[in-house]
Amino acid sequence: MKPAEMDKLIEIHLAAEKAADTTGAISVYTEDVEHDVVGYPTGPVHGKGPAQGFYEDLTQSIRTEEMKPTHSYYGEDFCVIEHMWTGTVPGNFLGVPGHGKRISHRLLHVWEFRDGRISRENVWIDSGSAIAQLTASADVAPAARPS
Repeated sequence: MKPAEMDKLIEIHLAAEKAADTTGAISVYTEDVEHDVVGYPTGPVHGKGPAQGFYEDLTQSIRTEEMKPTHSYYGEDFCVIEHMWTGTVPGNFLGVPGHGKRISHRLLHVWEFRDGRISRENVWIDSGSAIAQLTASADVAPAARPS
């Protein structure tokens, strides 16, 4: 596949995810897709149904505002894209209650393609940064500066 073809599938997927359209999010997947968010309690899931279940849970927990690509690398049947994710967390994320906080963190997506569709999505989250933001107290006063 050409990079532009990969990008089109990814754009469709991410736009649907942002819109909480779980059916649209999986519409670009192969029937036997492997969906793997590293560290997610279920581990990798296989097939459109389990992947859609993941997105149904995810879209209840977080609200994606922006997923800005920062680096992209392409091969014959794969691409790797680093994103800066920004959004709010009304539910639990990474086992931490979000309380509606707005956070940003890095994501690394590894995408594989077959027969004009996404056959694998592997996601690596900067969970340390996300958890630090979710657990930071909003009422902590900034440190005093020396005079």
